[in-house]
Amino acid sequence: MIPPFVDAEFVAEHPEAVLADVRWYLDGRDGKTAFEAGHIAGAIWVDLDHQLANHDQPATEGRHPFPTSEDFAAAMGSLGISNDTIVVAYDDTGGLTAGRLAVMLRMIGCDAAVLVGGLGAWTGPIETGEGRTPTPTEFTAGEWPSDRLATADDVAEIVAQGGAAIDARSRDRFLGEVVQIDKTPGHIPGARSAPWSEVLGADTLPKSPADLRDHYRHLGVDGEREVVAYCGSGVSACMNVLAMEHAGLTAPRLYVASWSGWSADPNRQAATGE
Repeated sequence: MIPPFVDAEFVAEHPEAVLADVRWYLDGRDGKTAFEAGHIAGAIWVDLDHQLANHDQPATEGRHPFPTSEDFAAAMGSLGISNDTIVVAYDDTGGLTAGRLAVMLRMIGCDAAVLVGGLGAWTGPIETGEGRTPTPTEFTAGEWPSDRLATADDVAEIVAQGGAAIDARSRDRFLGEVVQIDKTPGHIPGARSAPWSEVLGADTLPKSPADLRDHYRHLGVDGEREVVAYCGSGVSACMNVLAMEHAGLTAPRLYVASWSGWSADPNRQAATGE
C-alpha cells in the first residue's frame, strides 16, 4: 500500500492516479463552489456529505456516519475509481477533510493518500469550472472492517481498560469552553486532547515520523494499549489515523459517530476541562 501522505513528485510519477478534491467547510461554505473557482488540473470533486456519509441514521450515529459499503462502492465507481485505482486526496486545510476519503479507501485495502500541503502547496496547473467528467467504472463493495472501527460501547470499554481515546477537535472544544454545532460541551470521559492540526508543522506539512511518535507518546500511545480516534463527526479524526500510520504506529480504530454521536445519547456522560 502507498504511504498515507504523498507529494507532488509522487503525483508526477503516477499519472494514472485520480486526484480527488475533498473540500468541505465546517462554517457552511460550499466545497463545490470552491472547487469550481480553482482546482488542480484534472481533479474530480468528491462530495463529503453525500458520497462519504449516510445521513439517514439516528443522531447517535453522528453527523457523518459511514455510508453502507454498497453505497460507498457505487459512489467510487461513479467517480471513476476502481478497487485498483491510486487515489490522492487533497483539500485546502492541510488534510482536514481529504483524510476522510483516504482513510475509508485504505480501510478496505485500496491505495489512497493525502497530498501533503494540499492545494496551497501545489505549484502545478490549476483550472476552473466543473472539472473533468469521470468515466464510471466498477468498484466492488467490501464490508467495513470491524477491527478498524469502534462503536460507543467499544470506546467506553477501551478507556475503561486503560486504552487511549484521542480527540482531534480543537482544544477549546475538547475542554468545553466553546460549543460548536454539537450542543453539549466537553469530551468523552477519559479522552485526551489531540487536535488534528498538531500532526502538521508550521509549513502545514505532516511532521516527521520521529516527531509524531514523540507527539503520540505524550498522549499515552505507546504501541501496547489500544487506541481509538474521534473528533466531532468522524472527519478530522482521520488525520490522526493517517499520522499514526505515517509514524509507523498501528492505526487506531475510528469512532465515526464521534462527539456528535456520543453527546446525542442521553445515557452517555460528558466531561469538561482537562
